[in-house]
Amino acid sequence: MDDPARSPDLFPPGLPVLTEMRRHASGRAWLAELPALVEKLRTRWSLRFGAPFPGGSCSWVAPAHLPDGTAAVFKVTWPHREAAGEGEGLRIWDGRGAVRLLGHDPEHYALLLERCRPGTELGAADELGAEHRLRLGAGVLRELWSAPVPRDCGLERVADVCAEWADLVEERMERLRPGYDAGLVAHGARLLRELPGGAVREVVVHGDFNPGNVLAADRRPWLAIDAKPMTGDPGYDPFPLLEQIDDPFAAADPPRTVAARLALLADELGEDAGRLAAWAVARRVETALWSAEHGDVAGGAEVMGEARLLADVAGV
Repeated sequence: MDDPARSPDLFPPGLPVLTEMRRHASGRAWLAELPALVEKLRTRWSLRFGAPFPGGSCSWVAPAHLPDGTAAVFKVTWPHREAAGEGEGLRIWDGRGAVRLLGHDPEHYALLLERCRPGTELGAADELGAEHRLRLGAGVLRELWSAPVPRDCGLERVADVCAEWADLVEERMERLRPGYDAGLVAHGARLLRELPGGAVREVVVHGDFNPGNVLAADRRPWLAIDAKPMTGDPGYDPFPLLEQIDDPFAAADPPRTVAARLALLADELGEDAGRLAAWAVARRVETALWSAEHGDVAGGAEVMGEARLLADVAGV
């Protein structure tokens, strides 16, 4: 099979997924099969493709039309753990707060999805203001969380994933010795283990609810995409929205800004602000040690500073 970079229309050389996947052996093996896989699924679903979307580092995503003219999005992802549950999550949500699933090939990590129009990212809608966008994002989360969790749900559990992360945090801290606040790291690992067990309800969480994964749509004002769904504590979900709607840590008074936004989200979501802050601490500590593992000790130290601010706000 030809190198996908030789197909200029569907596989232009500068496409990020082609660049990123060439960095490791499993990615290169997947790329070698990608053109044939795209063609196979195009034929199966009788699709007409447009030029692929330029974003994404591990998925090939393109606008498509079904035979009846319905606008859709076709997505095929390099097989990995975090991507395995996306189709199942979309099936459970069935359009509540997320794009609808029109087709699914779990063996090949391929999805046919409702297309969002105009598709503006919530994170790019600066004219709406940070607080209004936080409320809009919270509205999408409420819809996602309203879907009943099936008894036979095959999704991973937040508790299991976070317990693994806690082990990794401790192992990396011991092995790398990055100079981070040992007490705060230990507290973050403890929170990762303990918070899921204190949840008062279980939902299907989005798993990567940042404002770039919420798009303006026509069926609903805003819909979520690119989920990494799990089942468990809804408190896991909100922090990326708060962190990335703008940079609250760069505000004139970061503790006050962060506390106000935690309170806003807690009120909108019916959650406890202290638990949301505790989840933020846990996730920041995990991110800091992930950064250190990948060679960015200084970046991890900056994230640890954010974790300390969050811990102070939460009073923990």
